[in-house]
Amino acid sequence: MSNYEDILYVVEDSAAIITINRPERYNAFRAKTVDELIKAFRSAWADREVRSIILTGAGEKAFCTGGDVKQRAETGDYGPSESGMFEIGYLHKLIRDVPKPVIAAVNGVAVGGGHVLHVLCDVSIAADSARFGQAGPRVGSFDAGFGSAYLARVVGEKKAREIWFWCRQYSADEALAMGLVNKVVPGADLLTEAKAWAAEINEKSPTAIKFLKQSFNADTDHQAGFSNMAMTALDLFAVSDEGMEGAKAFAEKRQPDFNSKVTWH
Repeated sequence: MSNYEDILYVVEDSAAIITINRPERYNAFRAKTVDELIKAFRSAWADREVRSIILTGAGEKAFCTGGDVKQRAETGDYGPSESGMFEIGYLHKLIRDVPKPVIAAVNGVAVGGGHVLHVLCDVSIAADSARFGQAGPRVGSFDAGFGSAYLARVVGEKKAREIWFWCRQYSADEALAMGLVNKVVPGADLLTEAKAWAAEINEKSPTAIKFLKQSFNADTDHQAGFSNMAMTALDLFAVSDEGMEGAKAFAEKRQPDFNSKVTWH
């Protein structure tokens, strides 16, 4: 598993540990990162010894801050990929479909697309220093699929709208209170706690867990259609004047001027 550049992948006991390894970019993902995450999740799916998957970020500052906005400002996209496509939508589906529990170990900031990743995991364990929130409308982006519709199932409609519309950040304790995470632990204990949860799963029937995960997913699988449509819309919006203004403003560390870029109301 040494052929990864943007992630780390190891198997310890019954758990596959996938670490987004771009701390210099606050673990933001580019297209290559997404390709490698997909490869790692598929490897964990195929490995009969793996009973659960832990997803985390390198360092202490960030779990994941979503798509690499600096890359988008520089090139207008998220860089090259193996297929020629930015396959974040497939990664979302894969996290849901892999028939093994996915545990998010949120070690720092989880915002934007990184927030969506932890929401899609089966359970989330947070370091007490972790922070959560959305940034899409602030940087000219959105997730009108699983990232919003499924979030509303997790925290309720009112809170989900607050999270997306106002782009505020929330502490680990606030996330626990709204049901966004399952447990909060000291940062030094985070991976140990995640591994303990993984070890517990190893004692359970894997077929029963598989059926249960598929049953839980069945109630919201129709959201995949919205997610596909949202990704198509985002592809169009991202290269518009309004969408690029958000990325450029972020890269230039200034307030965006969306009003001058809007072409319709």
